[in-house]
Amino acid sequence: MCGIAGVFGYSGSTSAALERIGRDMGTSLNHRGPDAGDVWVDASLGIVLAHRRLAVVDLSPAGNQPMLSRSGRLVIVFNGEIYNHQEIRAELRAAGLNTAWKGTSDTETLATALEHWGIAATLERMVGMFAFAAFDTVSRTLTLARDRFGEKPLYYGWAAGTFAFASELKAIRCLPGFRNGVSRHALAEYLRYAYVPAPLSIHEDIFKLEPGCTLTIDRTPPTAPPRHVLMAPATHGSLRLQRYWSVAETVARGQASEIQSEPEALELLDARLNEAVRLQCQADVPLGAFLSGGVDSSAIVALMQRQSSRPVQTFTVAFEEAGFDESMHARAVARHLQSDHSELRISAEDARNVIPSLPYMYDEPFGDSSQIPTHLLCRAARKHVTVALSGDAGDELFGGYNRYFWGPRIWDSMSMLPYHARQMLSRGLRRAATLPLDRMVGTRRAQGVVRASEKLHKLAHAMQGARSVDELYRNLCSHWKNPQSVVLGGDCSTGWRLLPEEVERCLANTHDPRARMMLQDAVTYLPDDILCKVDRAAMAISLETRVPFLDHRVAELAWRMPLSMKMRGGTGKWALRQILYRHVPRELIDRPKAGFAVPVGQWLRGPLRGWAEDHLDARRIEREGFLDAAPIRKVWAEHLEGRNDWTSQLWSVLMFQSWLLSAAPGSRS
Repeated sequence: MCGIAGVFGYSGSTSAALERIGRDMGTSLNHRGPDAGDVWVDASLGIVLAHRRLAVVDLSPAGNQPMLSRSGRLVIVFNGEIYNHQEIRAELRAAGLNTAWKGTSDTETLATALEHWGIAATLERMVGMFAFAAFDTVSRTLTLARDRFGEKPLYYGWAAGTFAFASELKAIRCLPGFRNGVSRHALAEYLRYAYVPAPLSIHEDIFKLEPGCTLTIDRTPPTAPPRHVLMAPATHGSLRLQRYWSVAETVARGQASEIQSEPEALELLDARLNEAVRLQCQADVPLGAFLSGGVDSSAIVALMQRQSSRPVQTFTVAFEEAGFDESMHARAVARHLQSDHSELRISAEDARNVIPSLPYMYDEPFGDSSQIPTHLLCRAARKHVTVALSGDAGDELFGGYNRYFWGPRIWDSMSMLPYHARQMLSRGLRRAATLPLDRMVGTRRAQGVVRASEKLHKLAHAMQGARSVDELYRNLCSHWKNPQSVVLGGDCSTGWRLLPEEVERCLANTHDPRARMMLQDAVTYLPDDILCKVDRAAMAISLETRVPFLDHRVAELAWRMPLSMKMRGGTGKWALRQILYRHVPRELIDRPKAGFAVPVGQWLRGPLRGWAEDHLDARRIEREGFLDAAPIRKVWAEHLEGRNDWTSQLWSVLMFQSWLLSAAPGSRS
């Protein structure tokens, strides 16, 4: 795992000055790659490519970057892992390419394959997670590419008079004269979702490359950014965005070729998952796995242990907060599988101590509070391993989220009522959710009541204004439902997600609301929240994470399985559970789904109240000029009084305010 950065078309600068820029950009990404780093410069073209390396495969200098292809025509900076790179090498040999490899790194495989087959054919063959930049010194073409699901980040855009790209925004902020202000459009979308959705970034004129896409610039970058947000396929002068792989098109193909035989589907799933785990367990450094004791992580660890001749290292965190500790389930699964299990006990103070580092870690506002336990888990694992496998994406692929069940079920019941009656019911539920929360902290039973109240409040919030099951889902995904009323600067919200055209077509042809929810989660929530959360939490302490469920061949198989093989009897992930039950007794697994959370809402009423008051001070908010203090202060007062649970809304504002304090001065305008 690594960090990459660069500029193209930087005019009027010497090689030495460009090299300094590249090294500054690379240095800002040291946490992503502490083992080595270098730059490649061509001052005549105003281009510099920078790289920081976390050595995982081939620890020798032969794997260092930037790397030249065999002929020297291509220059590569690469972040990620190509799990099937040995198979690609074998295919290159079978094609008659006789090469003396300098080392065993997947970067060298990538450089050789790109030179031999070109971009499109190489991407088609790659199984992995990645973001890379390849510069062709003959055609003077720069190509950026991002993996199919967006496991690895890649930003691009215009700053300080040049085109730039990087794994994280902090590298672009290193450019001399950086002055990109806060995008109010992105800020409104952030308050809605608690993350900035691709292709937006929090900065004006800087964007995220969408998953499964390439960006190509021929010879000279456009001198100015586009007037509107680009989504692939699109062009802007010499810049071309293309989509080489699409979640929606894969879903559509899967729906057209569903597997009807359950035994066949289960055997295929078992084989594909075993192969994905086998490939992702390849490393030249210590490797382990996260284990929560839930279906997804337990399945991954079970398959790892099945293939390993020694105990797999597994990691979990145990929380002292009553009602939030699920570590006993992980302990039971680890004992059954005989993994080498490590459990880190975390106090509330340990968790709260992470908060000041979040703005730098995430680099743009990020409001999913499970970022806190995620980072603590990564930090615990990093003491023992350099690579950790996770069970992420099981919910999106196999129907695990609770909203897939009770959302359509509730709508079926609600829809029989007239709209105005539904709104009265929503208001009644909100009143029922009001509890004397400040008196109930400290006991396990109280924690359960508080959680039930939070869910009731979330349901009431989702019902408000919903005229269809799709609008109910949208409300479930929205924190501030009308963020344009909070963000100053006019109507700066799209009102709903920025979705590619092929996703809209697939949604229109998908009739089951559960399948529509799963598709939208796979193209939005998964890359922009879940994968972003884990990448930043892990790479902040130089830990590589891998996601076997996102081997695209596993995902393609999952989308060929009808919903009846995923959701059955009120329970999600039916097919995945059948695979897991071959290795772990169902009594260790079958229990209600639990989230990975800390009691932020309670902390805001208690130990974090002073910190929150400083960030939510009306005079400060008015002075900064981005948000309207009145609705925020109203929500804050209701939360403190226990009249409503506004944890998610407040946390998103607090993370923006914290980020704004830590951002470069030029970004505040």
